[in-house]
Amino acid sequence: MSILQHIFSDYYDLIRTLTLRLVVVENIDKMVHCGDFSRGFALYGCSHCGKLKFVPFRCKSRFCPTCGNLYSRKRSTAMSFKLLNCRHRHCVFTIPEQLRLFFLKDRSLLSDLFHSVRDVILRLFSKMNRSENFTPGFIAVLHTFGRDLKWNPHIHVLVSEGAAGNRTPWRKVSHFNFNFLRFAFRTALLDHLAARLGPSFNPMKSLIYKLCPKGFYVYAKPNVCNPHQVANYIGRYLGRPVIATSRIDSYDGQSVTFHYNRHEDGVLVHETLSALDFIKRLIRHIPDKHFKMIRYYGLYAKHHHQMPYFRYAIHPGKRKILRSFNRWRDSIALSFGLDPLLCSCGHTMNILEIFHHHTALFHQYLKNIDSS
Repeated sequence: MSILQHIFSDYYDLIRTLTLRLVVVENIDKMVHCGDFSRGFALYGCSHCGKLKFVPFRCKSRFCPTCGNLYSRKRSTAMSFKLLNCRHRHCVFTIPEQLRLFFLKDRSLLSDLFHSVRDVILRLFSKMNRSENFTPGFIAVLHTFGRDLKWNPHIHVLVSEGAAGNRTPWRKVSHFNFNFLRFAFRTALLDHLAARLGPSFNPMKSLIYKLCPKGFYVYAKPNVCNPHQVANYIGRYLGRPVIATSRIDSYDGQSVTFHYNRHEDGVLVHETLSALDFIKRLIRHIPDKHFKMIRYYGLYAKHHHQMPYFRYAIHPGKRKILRSFNRWRDSIALSFGLDPLLCSCGHTMNILEIFHHHTALFHQYLKNIDSS
């Protein structure tokens, strides 16, 4: 049992008394019982020596530290397959603190955050040449958390430093207009919110324009995002879960201490919260069911007609091998240098049976076949 499971298990009954979204209850229940043999397991056996091994099923919840890391690796691998063989730039679009509460109260507004970023980036490239209408490839990922786990929705974007035009196959782009990104993002987001929230949002809209005369903060400085490093870069910055268990320093049954590097100056900060407050900080970042936290735009949009004519950062012939590294057996072997299905006698174990809620699925399947 991980330390995060331990914390939530201790406060499980108290958490259920809170007013929570249904998706939060479902994810907490999955995470707490992740690896529980009563929820199902696979039985492996060695045909040479007869030794048995029981492997419990995992919950597959992104909120679970174990399953969330695996999900992040799979998503990072899938994203890396989309990328073109060119440099990419990592951009971060942030919003002022005064607007964050709107997105917490109405999570459907998070889609408008995506739409605003999409409109700004497409306009940035299109205005280079109106007739060409240059289109880049970019992937947007929503983070609702800051390093201190507080509610801080912002968008990470990986943008190709180049674009395809109507007549020009490819134009390299190394300069991003910071002023345009700041001002255009502010205008686009406030207009989207005003359209959604109506006249009641107008006073806040005027206030934001006064508080942010230089636009919203957008980070888009050049960084090392060449094709050979892009897969690791995506996994580190775009696909990570809310908190890694390695960041949790201690738990004494009453309070939780965790650490993070402060964004402003990089100073290591240790923060202690009551266990219930720590839980509340985490569960607010569980997304609504079916909400897409990762979205592809421009050349990376699904079935874009120009994509077959470009070279990919990762050759299609290597994709099957890279996907195999995310399978359970291979990922365990890569992480710990140990084959989980290698018997002590030196032979490989074979699967004998799958049990789900105390039911042997193989036998049940054979019974259905016989009855039919």
